[in-house]
Amino acid sequence: MTSQPLLNAALSLRRGEGSRVGPDRIALLEALGELGSIRAAAERVGLSYRGAWDAVQALNNLFEAPLVATQAGGRQGGTAELTAAGRALIGAFHRVEAELAQVTARLDRGLAGAEDLGRLFWSLGMQTSARNALRGIVTAIADGAVNAEVTLQVAGEVEIVAVVTRDSVAALRLAVGKPVIALIKSSFVVLAKGEGLVTSARNQIKGVVASRTDGAVSSEITLTIADGKTLTASITRESAEAMGLAEGEAVTALVKAPHVILAVE
Repeated sequence: MTSQPLLNAALSLRRGEGSRVGPDRIALLEALGELGSIRAAAERVGLSYRGAWDAVQALNNLFEAPLVATQAGGRQGGTAELTAAGRALIGAFHRVEAELAQVTARLDRGLAGAEDLGRLFWSLGMQTSARNALRGIVTAIADGAVNAEVTLQVAGEVEIVAVVTRDSVAALRLAVGKPVIALIKSSFVVLAKGEGLVTSARNQIKGVVASRTDGAVSSEITLTIADGKTLTASITRESAEAMGLAEGEAVTALVKAPHVILAVE
């Protein structure tokens, strides 16, 4: 079985501050050139007639010479014909796309066996609604009857503990030494000041206030918890004022273990 490449690249072009031209718009142009109808081309590429018409107008506005010569046609949706500029763009796009594919293939071969680089590119592409996403390495897994406690080292002596189900441990194939992303919503981070705290929160992460952004009701507090690592909490502005939170203040972030979500590649 052929292994899947680590990397895939998608080409998009843009002139100045205009809209981007990517594979979807090139596919629309190719369909227009073959079918000669905006409505038929829209159906082929999965757009509404209005969406295809707007895309054609945007493309024509983007380039000095129009890419498509159009004529409204009422119920038939109008005719469309690629201009010389349109045909030239399609050809140029595919030539650059081929060059990009060769570059990506070389990168992919370089990443083969370099798992750290592969994980780096994955981290760049990951998107999540959680305010905090911290990459760590699993250092311990304590198995229970239903749940398991997973410990991650995220930086130096900073550890984060998560409680997940045993099914999740199996599904994510968690094991000591495996890289994992810990996702923590900022509203799940509780802040406290002082020494000798006694709390049921499994995670007690010491940090220093790096920034504070106040809103009408809430404040966003970002802590530096290690070199290059931060943790952000969302608390009420009243609480921020009462605690006297300002840059440089030492603070402890409290996070319950069940509030830590784990993600893997």
